[in-house]
Amino acid sequence: MSSTPTIILVHGAFADGSSWGRVIPHLQAEGLAAAAVQNPLVSLDDDVAHLQRAIDRSKGPVVLVGHSWGGAVITQAGGQDRVAALVYVAAFAPDIGQSPNDTLKPYPPSAGLTGVSVDRGRFLTLTPDGMARNFAQDLPADEAALLAAVQGPVAAACFASKVSAAAWTSKPSWYVVATQDRMLPPPFLRDTAARIGARTVEVESGHAPHLSNPRVVAAVIIEAARTATP
Repeated sequence: MSSTPTIILVHGAFADGSSWGRVIPHLQAEGLAAAAVQNPLVSLDDDVAHLQRAIDRSKGPVVLVGHSWGGAVITQAGGQDRVAALVYVAAFAPDIGQSPNDTLKPYPPSAGLTGVSVDRGRFLTLTPDGMARNFAQDLPADEAALLAAVQGPVAAACFASKVSAAAWTSKPSWYVVATQDRMLPPPFLRDTAARIGARTVEVESGHAPHLSNPRVVAAVIIEAARTATP
């Protein structure tokens, strides 16, 4: 079995796998294999199953990276032996029996909620204005417009799904705090990182530091990979 880890990147709500496109070249330049999943964003179980297929396709140890909602997915799926480390990027990290919504209850509503649209099926999307103002406010306007066009609608029920496992209790974890986040409050991000005992790096960024500061995010992932699989 190969000892070189594969980095599996899990996007969050209002995004798709292409959001990791600026990070992947940095990982590959370090000799790391990388794969970005395309989450269906229908339920926690579906996203975990999708991630599991990516793990099964890989060889050797894996490092799971989750952005935003993707943090809940890697929290649920990451306890297995193949997983060497977890990296959370402005992400949820619920404890056993908690949902993402539960973890947010002590915090005031974020500005990002004002830009969310709900369809008849209870799927959520960000309006173009919401994407530009709250998700990607530190990116050029044309890039924010592209993100709005390719985003994955997410079932509202996802955020009420309670995890039955918490991989961060048994795996070394890293956490990227986005200090200008308007989707998840920065105090929530800092508290989450502290609660799970993660090695924490702060970056002056909106909710998508892997797009606005890909070198920083890649460096955290590379550190996790090198530390957990020497």
